[in-house]
Amino acid sequence: MGAAQNGCGPMIPPLSESSRPLRQQIFERVRAAGTMPRVQVARELSVSPATVTTLTSELIELGLLEEVAAPREADTGRGRPAVALGVRAAAHLVVGIKLSDREHTAVIVDFAGNLVADVARPRVPGPTELPALVDATEALVQEVCAKAGVEPARLSAVGLGLPGFVDSELGLVHWSPILAARHVPLAATVAARLGLAVHVDNDANLVTLAELWFGAGRRLSDFAVVTIEHGVGMGFVLNHRIYRGARGLGMELGHTKVQLDGALCRCGQRGCLEAYVADYALAREATTALNWGGREAQPVNILLESLYDHAKAGNAAARSIFHRAGRFLALGLANVVNLFDPELIILSGERMRYDYLYANETLAEIKALALNTGREAPRIEIHAWGDLLWAHGAAALALSEITEGLLGQVREMAAQ
Repeated sequence: MGAAQNGCGPMIPPLSESSRPLRQQIFERVRAAGTMPRVQVARELSVSPATVTTLTSELIELGLLEEVAAPREADTGRGRPAVALGVRAAAHLVVGIKLSDREHTAVIVDFAGNLVADVARPRVPGPTELPALVDATEALVQEVCAKAGVEPARLSAVGLGLPGFVDSELGLVHWSPILAARHVPLAATVAARLGLAVHVDNDANLVTLAELWFGAGRRLSDFAVVTIEHGVGMGFVLNHRIYRGARGLGMELGHTKVQLDGALCRCGQRGCLEAYVADYALAREATTALNWGGREAQPVNILLESLYDHAKAGNAAARSIFHRAGRFLALGLANVVNLFDPELIILSGERMRYDYLYANETLAEIKALALNTGREAPRIEIHAWGDLLWAHGAAALALSEITEGLLGQVREMAAQ
């Protein structure tokens, strides 16, 4: 397999980064471009061609990069063919998994970011015990490996995402709506079962990583992703890198308070933004406003579809439920604008199918609530991707961790 033609990972402007080791900068620049000649690497990093040649030779020897044919304009076929650098795609395979309330998804991605295989499995909604979740994770890995035609032993790492409060550095899930227990060492437990390195993060960070590595955020230094699904999450990219906070638990937009002593949130507190915007909040409103008291046993997604149909048909109570949720969403997004001043806000997730949440009046209210600086407001885009995008973010997490580890070994070798 050759390197991905369009590359993957952040597209960082030339001469804009110096904090990361030079070898890592070289590798990440080549990975982002797909292919890149050595002379261009030297020019973009403002280092000598000799230095680039030395360092790329080491990266080739370590199996991270390889030489690939580079197309030349007006190629006459004379002389030596042009050569560029590319990521050695076959060097590593990773699995990215998103565990969610209604569906688990998994992808296998090679070292250059190419998709190899994907699978999806429905599940019964609700919290589950840790052993059952580990069983489901193992089954996903085996299924996606079988579809790809590779042995699980070929895998280098697993990226794993789920909703809730996740300490990615320690691999701990402090709370998740899909886990019955709290403070669960999920990464260590899954790693012990699979015999692989496992890296865990919350699902909002994963969809942000997917946008940063494969989507609209590749060329942006600062942007936010707000996810609206079974809950409300947020990921934030600062200077081309995802920001998690000092303890890895930052950016919990869904649990910022928008109403003192307000509606009960599934996290156990009151007045959270999520308690007014998430699917269970809309369903709770519907059972009261539309006198659907006998429908509590119905799945939430069926209730929401019925609510949406009523709103589209002109039912005033149904429309008011979405309008109220949209106003609270506008309040939350305006706070994001005032706090972080992102270049772009991406609204993502299954609930973005419900256009009442981002109707023109909702977007106008964001502008009204944000500070009036006389400058253009951040762009807002709607990306109603499915769970496979989130699994791609989990794969990006695994690729990033592998790269850090391998380049860390390079630094140690150089110091000896």
